[in-house]
Amino acid sequence: MANDTYTAAVERSKKLEEDLKLNPKKHRVLTGDRPTGRLHIGHYFGSLQNRVKLSKMGVPTCILIADYQVLTDHDAFDKISQNTKQLVIDYIAAGIEPSDNVIIYPHSYIPEANQLLIPFLTLISNAELSRNPTVKEEIQSAGIKNVNAGMYTYPVHQACDILFCKGDVVPAGKDQLPHIELTRLIARRFNEKFCPKNPIFPETSVLLSKTPHILGLDGNQKMSKSRNNAIFLSNTEDETAKLIKKAKTDAERNITYDPENRPEVANLLDLISLCTHEDQRVIAQHIGEGGGGLLKKTLTEAINEELRPLRKKRAELEKDPEYIRKVLFDGTEKARAMAIQTLDEVRTAMNMKI
Repeated sequence: MANDTYTAAVERSKKLEEDLKLNPKKHRVLTGDRPTGRLHIGHYFGSLQNRVKLSKMGVPTCILIADYQVLTDHDAFDKISQNTKQLVIDYIAAGIEPSDNVIIYPHSYIPEANQLLIPFLTLISNAELSRNPTVKEEIQSAGIKNVNAGMYTYPVHQACDILFCKGDVVPAGKDQLPHIELTRLIARRFNEKFCPKNPIFPETSVLLSKTPHILGLDGNQKMSKSRNNAIFLSNTEDETAKLIKKAKTDAERNITYDPENRPEVANLLDLISLCTHEDQRVIAQHIGEGGGGLLKKTLTEAINEELRPLRKKRAELEKDPEYIRKVLFDGTEKARAMAIQTLDEVRTAMNMKI
């Protein structure tokens, strides 16, 4: 991504963060995940905590479960339903409270939103889709040889997810900026072409994450469900301890915070800091000559302490599948109402009303 585009996104994010504090009701957040498995601590620190914060500020929040997108690069469609319900459990256990202001729903249940895909596709060229760097990286990391058309067009589908509810805020990291820039482009082109005097869609802005890049327990890749290097929110305390014992550090016994030269050690110190809110260098000084063993022990205690209330709530929710279904159906009903209204406005703008 061009530096000037990133710089502009950073400036928009700063202004947005201030306005959210002053005018939370003026905005709408769109966020979510693909149901490819349970959430891990990378999601927890990277996005879940921020979603909880925004919802408690009173910002209207739409949490999308992107079940259709699983089909673009995963074969695990047999687990989509199960994974969808597990995501809802993770969300609520983390502190998200479904309400009129905060809804959770799968986009396969919102046909009116998906109907925006055809007009949106007419506003984007093949070349613009092909050069999306995030799509290229995802194709490469998944090792896909035969790329289906859905993989190329899913950023446009993502624009449908964002714009049907007129979401103007998407909390995300730098890697998601190309998708949001495409959404902004689609909104701008639609408004200019079909409704220049009365624009329908907002130009969405990214609320950039402040969480440091979290590596997996292998120490050299982003924490991921598919890379087998994650600590899941659903892991028990004993399972967490066993996973952290396998985490990669280095041969030097004295623990120091040096992200450039000791990235594996720095990553574990970052995780402790996220739990305890202590400075990483102070934590490193406390561990000192205790080496990797004490570092891992400290991290295990910090994570288990941080996640204990969440795991207790999670166990309660697992016993109430009907409540989870109700959350999804209530969220779907509210999302469809917004989608029906937006689709009506779009048909009117495109002179398709009968």
